[in-house]
Amino acid sequence: MTTAAVIVAAGRGTRVGGPVPKQWRMLRGRAVVAWTLAAFRASPHIDHIVLVLNESDMDMAHGYTAHPDVSVAQGGASRAASVLAGLISLQDQGVTRVLIHDVARPLVSLDLIARIHDALDHHVGAAPALPVSDALWLGDGGTVAGTRDRTHLYRAQTPQGFHFDAILAAHRAHTGLAADDVEVARAAGLNVRIVDGDEANLKITTAGDFARAEHLMERHLDIRTGNGFDVHAFCAGDHVVLCGLKIPHDKGLLGHSDADVGMHTVTDAIYGALAEGDIGRHFPPSDPQWKGAASEIFLRHAVGLAKDRGYRISNVDLTLICEAPKIGPHADDMIAHMAALMGLSADRVSVKATTSERLGFTGRGEGIAAMATVTLVSA
Repeated sequence: MTTAAVIVAAGRGTRVGGPVPKQWRMLRGRAVVAWTLAAFRASPHIDHIVLVLNESDMDMAHGYTAHPDVSVAQGGASRAASVLAGLISLQDQGVTRVLIHDVARPLVSLDLIARIHDALDHHVGAAPALPVSDALWLGDGGTVAGTRDRTHLYRAQTPQGFHFDAILAAHRAHTGLAADDVEVARAAGLNVRIVDGDEANLKITTAGDFARAEHLMERHLDIRTGNGFDVHAFCAGDHVVLCGLKIPHDKGLLGHSDADVGMHTVTDAIYGALAEGDIGRHFPPSDPQWKGAASEIFLRHAVGLAKDRGYRISNVDLTLICEAPKIGPHADDMIAHMAALMGLSADRVSVKATTSERLGFTGRGEGIAAMATVTLVSA
């Protein structure tokens, strides 16, 4: 069973105003689309994501398809057409379930994604909603012209989940416009289970919603910081491995794995932020299968664990402490390699070096030490 998400980001969002569509507007330092995408990438229930973009925005597709779990489809003239384009792009990929979500709901929680996913164990369709609790008025020219009964009324949200084949067939058969995918599903005769929604899962529609979203993010944000420290002694060799790169040197580094002191330190910092111990806890040096192993195995595991726990890496700061080899000429390549492994942009990774002024074991050229700080933020 494979579950995919279709994030609809092809609209122009004219009601919100501004020079660019709302999905490209900044929200606490990141584009709205980046927050929404990160929420689904952090969910252990989502195996693949299709981001549906407007034809005018397809030149930005490469920035998202760089993630192995993300693909991009070109949207259509309506929301329904865009959803259909996203669904068609998933055909013949073994997808059995799909969650369809509006990009303008960047505060979708992991719990809500899980509720929709789990409801599909027993229902062909499931969607989140909140019961209407306010009185409903009928307006006429700015005055109250009547009231309406709110019994059995709900405020619909996304993501709306379905068995893949059923919703694909429903969208293929649907003609005209539709408010959401539940309307398409019901037109095809599908029953949709109502799942408890989330008040924080607001849809950004007007300019004021950006302030509301930022307030909610501040209230619910979980920030964790972890530190890492590691040391490896020099041994005979002709290179050292630092941050995944082979650096020519007249010595090697001693260790059970490839002795990449930089990558080990960052990995331990991630584990520390998660209160998950260190590399030795997850990859015991007493286990012969890890002898000579590439340290990116450890780093990928730590990054995946953070994602599974609902966190994204905000930034990484690594300091290598040694007299030699010189780190400066290789720092940019180290940053690029580490950023790619962690799924981060290069401006969120720092790799720098210092000496110990010829004091201590690093000053005597006996080995390399490293220290790192990593910040995790709830997705």
